[in-house]
Amino acid sequence: MLNRRHIRIKVMQTIYSFKGGESDSFDKEQKFLLHSLDNIYNLYLLLISLLIEVQKRSEDHLDKSSKKHLATKEEKNPNKKLINNEVLLMLKNNVLLQDELEQRHINNWELDSEYVDIIFREILASDLYEQYMQTKTTSFSEDRDFVVDVFTDIIAPNNKLYDYLEDKNLTWIDDLPVVNTAILKLLRKVKQQSLSIHFLPKLYKDIEDKEYAVELFKKTLLNQSKITEIIKDKTQNWDADRIATLDTVLLKMAICEIQKFPSIPVKVTINEYLEIAKEYSTPKSSIFINGILDKLIKEYQESDTLNKTGRGLM
Repeated sequence: MLNRRHIRIKVMQTIYSFKGGESDSFDKEQKFLLHSLDNIYNLYLLLISLLIEVQKRSEDHLDKSSKKHLATKEEKNPNKKLINNEVLLMLKNNVLLQDELEQRHINNWELDSEYVDIIFREILASDLYEQYMQTKTTSFSEDRDFVVDVFTDIIAPNNKLYDYLEDKNLTWIDDLPVVNTAILKLLRKVKQQSLSIHFLPKLYKDIEDKEYAVELFKKTLLNQSKITEIIKDKTQNWDADRIATLDTVLLKMAICEIQKFPSIPVKVTINEYLEIAKEYSTPKSSIFINGILDKLIKEYQESDTLNKTGRGLM
């Protein structure tokens, strides 16, 4: 689910909030970093469980409509296409998923059911729903496409849901694009014969990614005095007070990655930190960071001290 860029962003946020020096213990901050990364999975489960709640709300809605004193013929014999949506039922009946929700205490929608109502009402009022419900027969592919469209057009861009998530956990807003992309990828790839584990993706692609998060965090802090001197040397013509604190953090991380991670190509490192700077720092930050890193790389190449292994890593 996680990519290296988002791992870098989480490390950046943790280092930015760190107030100690390289001789101080940062076990607390490392624990916070890993918790922050793990909490992304809680956001994933929360949004997946919202789809389950939509299916349940649909059942409840039809049940109440059919029991109305003056129920219409249509209400007495409703179109059950939504409640029988195969993808939604696959999620609802997924025992492994339910176990994970229970273990992580993901029960927000029981307490904050009004947000389920908001999403459900938007679905009922949408053209997607009207078109989907024109027939009573369906196929797995049609059910899947409908759920994908609902998530894309109604759930993901919902402002009230966005505000709710921001209120619950401020860092979730940065995580939301990654989680939404992961959910859509899983929904688009699900098949009728998919196993329960399909909707329980791994948070990290492999153990190396988790180790990378910890090592980048630790090595940046443990070497920050030397790296700070490097930055000072390369910014002598800059007013230190005018260099954004976040730019300094990104430079420290980038220089650490260039020096201490021999298997990561230089171009990858530079491109990743420039993109993060564009998203999180000032409009001119990426130009500033690129200039410093470019000078540094040229010096390392000229002195043959660029510590990179393998082909194509320059």
